[in-house]
Amino acid sequence: MKERITTQRWGKHQEKEVYLFRIENTDGTFVELTNYGASMVSIHVPDRKGELGNVVLGFPSLEGYVQDRSYVGATIGRFANRIKGAEFTLDGKRYVLEDNDHGNSNHGGTSGFHAKVFDFEVGEDQLTFHLHSPNGEGGYPGNLRLSVSYSWNEHHEMYIHYTAHTDQKTITNFTNHAYFNLSSEAQSILDHELNIEAQEMLEMGADFIPTGKIIPVAHIDFSQDKIRSKMTFRNDTVKGLNSCYVLDRKTEKPDAILMDASSGRKMEVFTSYPGMLLYTGDYLFSQVPGHHSKNYKAFDGLCLECQYYPDSPHHPHFPSSILEVGQLYDEFIKLRFNTF
Repeated sequence: MKERITTQRWGKHQEKEVYLFRIENTDGTFVELTNYGASMVSIHVPDRKGELGNVVLGFPSLEGYVQDRSYVGATIGRFANRIKGAEFTLDGKRYVLEDNDHGNSNHGGTSGFHAKVFDFEVGEDQLTFHLHSPNGEGGYPGNLRLSVSYSWNEHHEMYIHYTAHTDQKTITNFTNHAYFNLSSEAQSILDHELNIEAQEMLEMGADFIPTGKIIPVAHIDFSQDKIRSKMTFRNDTVKGLNSCYVLDRKTEKPDAILMDASSGRKMEVFTSYPGMLLYTGDYLFSQVPGHHSKNYKAFDGLCLECQYYPDSPHHPHFPSSILEVGQLYDEFIKLRFNTF
């Protein structure tokens, strides 16, 4: 079965054309994407009653993405999450990045890929976005060429594939910053249940920068509850999580399972990345109404950011985020939707 991809002109940003794409299956399920930030706009899948609903936060027009400061649905680069001190050293040379987070660099700074208009290529069953990031952009070395491909199949699986190469040794870390809410309604994610296949996590400081220690998940206290790999979010306990988990590769289970009892929807996450950052959206806000004609606020959605570890250039024992000349960056994220 082949998916059907349609293209709609959505506007213009910085003299570049922006489009809204839809990949639709014969059963009516579909996803929407845009080349602005290579962003995920919507995913429409059935609940336990068979009724379609959108399970990611997004905006009905380009304006929402241009005004957004919460990275809603966007591709993140050159480096996902924080780098301490907005600098790193590579082969003895110090590189200064854009400081956009209290002395640190976050999500590539103001030159991040979330606000770039990507070129695109429409295939029979996948949509691929391309971006050239010039040497020195955001402080990063190397002319980088990134491709992000999306596909949507009859099994209700979204496959995101990242490939990149550089002409100079550099650091790279790409992810997708979708905010998920499986209820598909204008309510928070606090009734969702999440299981992450991880026994260890990074110890984080108050600034969300890793200390370098890898600690057992069960050693983290959170509002008098022990946060283990399985967690249920409740109104009386959640004050926000921004935690990076070390994924357990000992089984073939999904790396994470997110469930919503009210709708019966379930999302399974599979990835080639070594880590997954859970962000419960406690700083989420939008200046422009999104889906459901509402301005987004804290806990309206949560992110499961598959990636290399934050601040990895400062921690040699973390999985390396260095991309060498002649090396192909090759990582994937797969989202599978079902009901229970």
